[in-house]
Amino acid sequence: MSSFPQKPKVYEAKRLAPGQVIAINGRGGDPAWQSANVLTDFSFPWTQRTAPTTEFRALWDERRLVFRFDVVDDDVVLGDGADAKEKVIGSDRVEIFFSTGPELNPYYGLEMDPRGEVLDYEARHHRQMNWAWSCEGLTVQASRTVSGYLVEGSIARSTLAKLGCLHQEEKGYYLRAGLYRAEFSHDPAGGPVIEDWMSWVDPQVPTPDFHVPTSFGEIRLVG
Repeated sequence: MSSFPQKPKVYEAKRLAPGQVIAINGRGGDPAWQSANVLTDFSFPWTQRTAPTTEFRALWDERRLVFRFDVVDDDVVLGDGADAKEKVIGSDRVEIFFSTGPELNPYYGLEMDPRGEVLDYEARHHRQMNWAWSCEGLTVQASRTVSGYLVEGSIARSTLAKLGCLHQEEKGYYLRAGLYRAEFSHDPAGGPVIEDWMSWVDPQVPTPDFHVPTSFGEIRLVG
């Protein structure tokens, strides 16, 4: 089994100022977002093409972690289905995974489409999925923009701690996390939807797969 990288990529999530509260409405207009670090180094690990812009931001306070994806997409694909799972799997989307440890035993996936539909699940390596799991303390809102779509979310720190995903060390807290994007497009010839996959960390595996330890980095709670 692949192991968690010895020197993972790190994103630093800054602490919200005392009294600051971000309203999660899917529009990204709260001024507090201006203080967040902006992560942009998403790529196509399995396709030789230039990646459209994806921006990720995160902030935290004692109660929760808030996050935001700004996605440039000139061909938004929205899937149909009887439930959120079917809709999200067929759609453009952004994704966050949180892991309890390098063995991914277990880990948790949050997949969110441009409508704010959420597919959340518990899993164990490799792809042993518990689709019935639901993420307590999660709020997600999304909106379409002139350049694509925007997704905002909030997850309770108590939830992350309860799941065993909020890790503590001498310097503070961190999360083993994967950040991803499913970049779909319509086939001009009318064929099936074209599926492509973007990741913050190149998993270094030959075929598309986010569900491996090598696709994870760290989100560190700083400030």
